[in-house]
Amino acid sequence: MRRSRGRKLIGQMLIEKGHITDEQLEQALAAQEQSTQRIGEILIDLEFVEEGPLYETLAEQMKVGYIDLKGAKVNPDVATLISRDVAKRYTALPIDRGEAGTIRVAMAEPTDVIALDDLKMRLQVQVEPVLAPPERIEKLIEKVYSQAPASAGAGGGAPAAADFGMGDMQQLAQSVRDSGMLATEESEGEDEDRIDTDRIADVADEAPIIRIAKIVIQRAIQERSSDIHVEPHQAGVRIRYRIDGVLHEILTLPKYVHAPLVSRLKIMSNMNIAERRVPQDGRIHIRHAGEDYDLRVSTIPTTLGEKCVMRILDKRGIMMGLENLGFTGDLMVALEVLIRQPNGMILSTGPTGSGKTTTQYSILNRINSVETNIITIEDPVEYQIDGISQVHVNRKAGLTFAIALKYFLRQDPDIILVGEIRDLETSEIAIQAALTGHLVLSTLHTNDAPSTVTRMIDMGVEPFLISSSVIASISQRLARKLCDECKEPYDPPRDQLLGLGFDPDAPENRDVVFYRGPGCSNCRNTGYRGRIGIFEMMIMNQEIRELVVRRASADQVKEAAVANGMITLAQDAMDKATKGVTDIDEILRVVSTVR
Repeated sequence: MRRSRGRKLIGQMLIEKGHITDEQLEQALAAQEQSTQRIGEILIDLEFVEEGPLYETLAEQMKVGYIDLKGAKVNPDVATLISRDVAKRYTALPIDRGEAGTIRVAMAEPTDVIALDDLKMRLQVQVEPVLAPPERIEKLIEKVYSQAPASAGAGGGAPAAADFGMGDMQQLAQSVRDSGMLATEESEGEDEDRIDTDRIADVADEAPIIRIAKIVIQRAIQERSSDIHVEPHQAGVRIRYRIDGVLHEILTLPKYVHAPLVSRLKIMSNMNIAERRVPQDGRIHIRHAGEDYDLRVSTIPTTLGEKCVMRILDKRGIMMGLENLGFTGDLMVALEVLIRQPNGMILSTGPTGSGKTTTQYSILNRINSVETNIITIEDPVEYQIDGISQVHVNRKAGLTFAIALKYFLRQDPDIILVGEIRDLETSEIAIQAALTGHLVLSTLHTNDAPSTVTRMIDMGVEPFLISSSVIASISQRLARKLCDECKEPYDPPRDQLLGLGFDPDAPENRDVVFYRGPGCSNCRNTGYRGRIGIFEMMIMNQEIRELVVRRASADQVKEAAVANGMITLAQDAMDKATKGVTDIDEILRVVSTVR
């Protein structure tokens, strides 16, 4: 309903068609001086003209078609080719397919060039805009998407990832090549500074590469992946997902897709696409199937081009509860007591990817309350938790773990989470906090729980400070759970059982049944689905404190801890295997080095 230079005025056109009189137009123009409404809206409000004749005349003025949505039949498969958000943003809805493969789109503003360009890019066909009243489009949008499947339109124009096979992805890849804007092969061997980043950026904004990026991410979420690896190779671009802790190759795309795909991911994560010589970090926030996900993105330069790895952060993991992480029986009871202590330090240990962060966040989530002041210092902040003050390490600005801890103590905290103890200064300040009435949670890289104290001594911490502040050390691993759909009983090799300290001939063990998974469609033929924590928790008592002060070895500390009832990693793993949660092969994979 905008006036446009070179067009007849809408009021004059309505008079010529006999829909309104000169007097009615003058009244409407007088009312418009006191209003921000458009002349057409005022004419309807004054009941001088009906909606149908007005919009038919407006469509003629704009030189587009008009559609009466009252009786229009909308093709839901076509309508949901764009997402609800896009439809609402432009007040536009694809109606059906027109002649020559075009798609008719009902729009409130069919002359909006930006909207038309975006819709054309998303739909990948020529768009035929038709005018319709905005209120009717909005009602139809709500109706169409409320009846559509939850995944419809989730990709902003891309079909759901599950509907795409290898052939479909290769077709999209071919579309990138057919764009004629980039041929990566021609760039091979060129000086890095001479590669045309503008051309790469243009392709990164093209619909095919946008769809490839979205499908790669969506499919990873659907497959329960924790990490996405986009890796350049001589022959192409390999996409791998880490599912239940193990990498799986999903597909390989042509070499010429690499540069625009990585550039697209860098654009999404607010990185500098022109810089390819140094590592970069970024973050992507997406919403998929009604859930929010954060992706922590990292790129590094390799001899064949940039490698991109995306860590998928799913907040549901820290909301599932400690008991669902693998803490059971007496271990769970003891942990509940420890995390309610007014002061002291609880350390989580284990290699990278063993679930330490998830355990720490789950503890915070368990004890978080309005009466408690909780502050964290992390590198980086992975999950946002309501009611907790979270601080991100910024070394460039001089904000390290140690400096942040000093200032934390002035913030009247009850509980402090330190993402990781990496040096003597951080460990000493954390210990000081634990000794002065604060509960401190942190992580450390050691193989088992008893090694924690010797690791801190090696860092330079005085033994008496460790014995006075540390109240517990938790070591953990993540083992894959057997698939409930296909697991079946079997007899593991006797030597494997004996190596894990399990005597199958002992009277109490003769009725124990072990399971394994042959594989099925539910578990991608791996035999496993999901993961469970394997834990070892050493609680400090007087005997262990005395050993620490005497600088006893890790083996001596472990011997005392076991004598006082500590369940080792291997024992906890075997307990889960005897219950049919995991199998012997998986135990050997994750805990055999710390038997």
